[in-house]
Amino acid sequence: MDKIELSKVDTILDDHRGKKDSLITVLQKSQNELGYLSKDTQKYIADEMKIPYSKLYGVVTFYSQFHQKPRGKYIVRVCEGTACHVRGGDKVLEALKDELGVDRGETTKDLLFTLEPVACLGACGLAPVVMINDESYGRMTPESIVEVINEYRNKN
Repeated sequence: MDKIELSKVDTILDDHRGKKDSLITVLQKSQNELGYLSKDTQKYIADEMKIPYSKLYGVVTFYSQFHQKPRGKYIVRVCEGTACHVRGGDKVLEALKDELGVDRGETTKDLLFTLEPVACLGACGLAPVVMINDESYGRMTPESIVEVINEYRNKN
């Protein structure tokens, strides 16, 4: 962990040292600051909060909100619910995997996109649905999702 990261985590820990019931709050705030929770960050937090690393690791791996690897600027969530699947969501996912050059749960080397299939996005009437960060895209096809991805690429 570099000095800047250490300083950010220390600032978060200042309000929570010695409060073992604040672990999830510390992890959430640390991840918000750093983008993810590296192994070094996790060990540092465990040491500073005087809790076993195994307990902290158990929390990080139990909750899907925590990430142990860097994630992309754009999180591309592809619905795999029944309606989306029936209407071609699997083909949209395959087109995304091909276009981005990553598999499920992976991040592009340029840290621009993370591909994250999800159980349901709750927009069945628009199936198949893809969500990029907070923006939803309905009635996607393999061709239209590639156009959307290229729009995001052109933003950078």
